[in-house]
Amino acid sequence: MKQKVLYTASTYSHIEHFHLPYLKAFQNSGWEVHIGCGNAPEQVLYTDKTYDLPFRKSMSAPENFRAAQMLRRIIRDEGYSLIITHTSLAAFFTRLAVKGMSARPRLINVAHGYLFDNDTSAMKRNMLLSAERLTASETDLVLTMNRYDYDAAKRYRLGKQVEMIPGIGVDFARLDEAKKLETEVSRGARGISEDAFVLIYAAEFSKRKSQDVLIRAMEYLPDEMVLVLCGDGTELERCKALAQQLKLDKRILFPGKVENMAAWYGIADAAVSASRSEGLPFNVMEAMYCGLPVVASRVKGHTDLITDGVTGLLYTYGDVNACVEKLRYLRQSPMLRESLAVNAKVDVMNYSLPPVLNTVLARYAEVTVPMLEHNFAF
Repeated sequence: MKQKVLYTASTYSHIEHFHLPYLKAFQNSGWEVHIGCGNAPEQVLYTDKTYDLPFRKSMSAPENFRAAQMLRRIIRDEGYSLIITHTSLAAFFTRLAVKGMSARPRLINVAHGYLFDNDTSAMKRNMLLSAERLTASETDLVLTMNRYDYDAAKRYRLGKQVEMIPGIGVDFARLDEAKKLETEVSRGARGISEDAFVLIYAAEFSKRKSQDVLIRAMEYLPDEMVLVLCGDGTELERCKALAQQLKLDKRILFPGKVENMAAWYGIADAAVSASRSEGLPFNVMEAMYCGLPVVASRVKGHTDLITDGVTGLLYTYGDVNACVEKLRYLRQSPMLRESLAVNAKVDVMNYSLPPVLNTVLARYAEVTVPMLEHNFAF
């Protein structure tokens, strides 16, 4: 009889973008693979069964508690050997679903970035920590991706075992293939001068990603500098309105959700990030691989990837003036741009998919070894 694994996440897009190689590895090792997430389609590659769960972004939304009840029934009916949960919201409600079960599956929480750090308000930090502590007893293994989260998980005992992994791996080969595709992405097609200095930031438009910091910074940067903000989300319209209000709409592009990021990186001179916090951000790693120097906020996740002045430049989060200063410095220093890009591309190979996949699967195997007759096929 096949052993079963359940992957959970708040949205299907998270699983689609980050976890298909892992689902494939489980199937290749003879496991039956199920996923439970928001907006789950009926059929998913490398997946035997899908469950569409009514997750909503607000932790207190009634739909999330209904999702936990659904998960509890599913877990009892299916008899999983292992549950692997991703994203903070789904991780909490998945662990809530198994709380109090007389016999539950082994459970791994992959922490893509706790939504708190030392600068988080005491009330919010205590609330988020309380949620993690409440479900710590149901967490057999916590896998963290940056030093702050690892230290926090150890200090507050957020799982029975805590380990750190180098992310979940970036498929850089996919970027190489994307570069070969015919595309309409070019400076000319987008109305960008060949002499412009182009900055690019690919991220969901949310308060945490802080695109408004970069928009305000553009007020103080030379006219020949252009900012491309790829993505969509709840803050998109507000950011567009801010750009218009500051009369920057000619210098700031909003191309929406982008499929071929490699092509967009190809027309840029540098990548930027203004995020409030990160786990281990794919957008920064992809930009580094594509040969772009990166200017990013000095927050967890960024500081794990970037050594200031060696593989990128860091500025104090939310400080528009500091951001402007770093971007001016980068634009005026072609030799620095080259050295940052070269160093970053070498360093970021530590996060490529093949070695990271094996590392993460080995951690999964440690939890399931008592129930396995064979290891995963890497």
